[in-house]
Amino acid sequence: MFRFVRITPVWLFLWALSLAGLGLTGCAPETREPVYRIGFSQCTTHDAWRRAMLAGMEKELSFHPNVQFRMLDANNDSDLQRRQIQELIRQKVDLLLISPNQSGPLTALAEAAYNQGIPVVILDRRTTSRLYTAYVGGNNQEVGRTAGRYAAQLLNGRGQVLEITGTPGSSPATDRDLGFRQALRAFPQVKLAAQVEGNWQPASVLSRLPAVLRANPDIDLIFAHNDPMALAAHQVLRELGRAGQVRIIGVDGLPGPGNGLQLVEDGVLQATLLYPTGGEEAIRTALRILRHEPFLKDNVLGTMVIDSSNVGTMRLQTEALTAQRQDLQQQQLRLKEQMRRYASQKVTVYLLLGSLAVAMLLGAWAWRSSRINRRIREVLEGQNAKISAQRNQIAQLAEDARRSSEAKLRFFTNFSHELRTPLTLILGPVEDLLTNSSELSAAQRQDLQLVRRNTQRLLQLVNQLLDFRKIDVGKMAVRATQGNLVAFVRELMDVFEKTALRRGITFRFLPAEPVITLWFDGDILDKVFSNLLSNAFKYTPDGGQVVVSMQRNPDTNTVRVSVEDNGRGIAEVDQPHILGWFYQGSQPSANGSGLGLALADGLTRLHEGTLSFRSQPGHGSTFEVTLPLEKPATFLDAEQALPHAPLVPDDLLEDESPLPAEEASVARTATTALVIEDNEEVRAFLVQKLQPHFQVSTAADGATGLRLAHDTIPDVIVCDVNLPELSGLAVVTALKGDWRTSHIPLVLLTARNAPEQQIEGVQAGADLYLTKPFNPTFLVESLRTLLRNRDQQREHFRRELSVDTATVAPQRVDQKFLADLTAIIEANLDRPGLSVDDIARSLGVSQMQLYRKVKALLGTGVTDCIQNLRLTKARQLLLQEGSTVAQVAYQTGFSSPSYFATLFKGKYHVSPSEFKALHTAM
Repeated sequence: MFRFVRITPVWLFLWALSLAGLGLTGCAPETREPVYRIGFSQCTTHDAWRRAMLAGMEKELSFHPNVQFRMLDANNDSDLQRRQIQELIRQKVDLLLISPNQSGPLTALAEAAYNQGIPVVILDRRTTSRLYTAYVGGNNQEVGRTAGRYAAQLLNGRGQVLEITGTPGSSPATDRDLGFRQALRAFPQVKLAAQVEGNWQPASVLSRLPAVLRANPDIDLIFAHNDPMALAAHQVLRELGRAGQVRIIGVDGLPGPGNGLQLVEDGVLQATLLYPTGGEEAIRTALRILRHEPFLKDNVLGTMVIDSSNVGTMRLQTEALTAQRQDLQQQQLRLKEQMRRYASQKVTVYLLLGSLAVAMLLGAWAWRSSRINRRIREVLEGQNAKISAQRNQIAQLAEDARRSSEAKLRFFTNFSHELRTPLTLILGPVEDLLTNSSELSAAQRQDLQLVRRNTQRLLQLVNQLLDFRKIDVGKMAVRATQGNLVAFVRELMDVFEKTALRRGITFRFLPAEPVITLWFDGDILDKVFSNLLSNAFKYTPDGGQVVVSMQRNPDTNTVRVSVEDNGRGIAEVDQPHILGWFYQGSQPSANGSGLGLALADGLTRLHEGTLSFRSQPGHGSTFEVTLPLEKPATFLDAEQALPHAPLVPDDLLEDESPLPAEEASVARTATTALVIEDNEEVRAFLVQKLQPHFQVSTAADGATGLRLAHDTIPDVIVCDVNLPELSGLAVVTALKGDWRTSHIPLVLLTARNAPEQQIEGVQAGADLYLTKPFNPTFLVESLRTLLRNRDQQREHFRRELSVDTATVAPQRVDQKFLADLTAIIEANLDRPGLSVDDIARSLGVSQMQLYRKVKALLGTGVTDCIQNLRLTKARQLLLQEGSTVAQVAYQTGFSSPSYFATLFKGKYHVSPSEFKALHTAM
């Protein structure tokens, strides 16, 4: 709005004089920014990314009318670009912008301009020298690393990758390849199988990629250094009939038809990485340099992954940015028009010096227009800053969502582990009652069997949750053996025969061939087909039919197994989500968990197969599992499987027959056991089951258990893994590293059943690793077996403990203890008064600890051990020429020759003199 000012005659007179003075002096120049000449050598403008860079520059330049900007297009010709830069240097531009086609050929020219005092700003592709004023561009190594990490995540840490690179020698291609390889090193199962030089051009990809894909048919993912090459890769895959089988990642993330955002949204690309053009930042940096304002030498722009989870948000942001840019262009056109009008009015004022009123109006109008334009510019700059902040916020939200999801999965897994402890306290007593009690009535036995079935079902759900977590984090591997799939499926179907007969369901198996051999993991396929058959029987009415068929597909070298039922089918609204985790549909089953089909789908994909279905509501469903006939490279042989600790066998869980009377009544009451368990109920349960066979002591934490083990030296220890303060693994490590307790058999109990966790327990020194819930009978028998093995080991050590083999190599703690014990006794062998207390002080232990250790390892007391070593040494000395029985007796610490002779004859059934005469005569 106009602000009216009171015009006095004096003010009017002074205004007229000033205008007249301007007219007489030819119009004194206004104070304005100096004119800057900026020359820009662009390697090409033929791709969308370079055009977006130029558009960003033009947008920023629109705020600076004092800048004369000249852009030269080198059309991807390095020689032409060199000539163009030389021309810009000859024109003595104020600042030189260079986006190199190739780094090497332009390094010398950039250095020459820099040495002549012309500021040089390098865009996107670096030169091979640091002699430049500033650099603006993305962190191409970070782009490559981000792509590598995302590719490994898509492949669940296992697969074959193909890389399509840019022009060799260009810094983006070199850095992206370096970053990509660095990221893949963290995932040894993700292999970079091949590379194709795309030279940034789709035509190169279309001509070179088909041959490489034919030579590498196992490629799972393609990483292209820009989105146009990624689109060309998709075209090649579609022509080869592999569209949808290979995932594609590109770089640029530009909006608009045919560019990265549209390709991700259409499902052509799995993801694209945002690679900012840096046009606006380049002009801002150039102006800071020309104005002698502070600036950064290296202006590295960030990147982020754009996939199906955030492409919609990015598209909305870019559309908003495009709309703002269009508004800005319109405002600039208005500004130019306003400036043109202003100039016309100013000329009119100069020509009509006498028209004071018109001059005042024109001046006020020009001032108002300038103020409006300044406000518009401020608004646009604020909107640009807001868009940038929103983009950063989106990236942060995506990272927060990823961390939140990971935290939820960890909580879910830990919660599932915790369920195993109460399941132990339920299933253990029930199994014990069903196995050992003969006084149960039929109704009581039926109720207990009901409890056991539902407890086992709950345990199955817990195991499914843990399998889900293993698949999600890539911890489950396929350990395959070669076998007959027909026989395998027929054996699984036998389990459902009784159900089919009871409900009158026609249950048929229709294999196309009697034998179909392939490599498969029986544990994984058991879960897949059991879930499919369970679902089929669950939703098939009594008197219905379930048909399982199997046939080869020679065209795809696969075998297809179909499970068909004539049940109620799947509602159309549920079909897109039926394979999702925890989805139960619009009409969920009363006892469904939403895990079975999702687990079957995940396990099938882990087995390099596919699970599909077709269903018509009211007419049943058909689920088809397609498996490869050839062994995939990702499969491990069964012999390569990680060693599992012995688990409770299924036949023990199902066996309801009591143990033999004589076996049940045996109790090793002289044998001691230590139970270390923080859960009071589990601890009480273990004591109840072990007391008939052992003298049991308990501890509720690891530190107390460790102290009791050192004080009492029990015969066997049962320890939980998850203990407060000191964990079970730390207790095992401490016990096995201490010679006082290293001989004690130790059993670890845990709710964690992953192979790597079992290996961790065994590596710590545990003799047995049992997962909860466990069978108490199996635990007792396992402890007895460990004690029998220790008796055999004791006999082995007793045979080793002689003078001839006294220097046992201290490869184990027990062997080192025997070596130290033997050395102390031998050093004091001639002392008749050598006592147990002397040896205990030398070893730094109590007499009781020494006695229990020697008793555990050798089955004898310390005094007997000393006497045996003395007699063994005496045998050697008697064989020496010139030795007498008396000398040998005193040398080996016996108080008198007669006492020595009595003991020697008692052990060897011959007197010392007879032994010496017999061997001397020989």
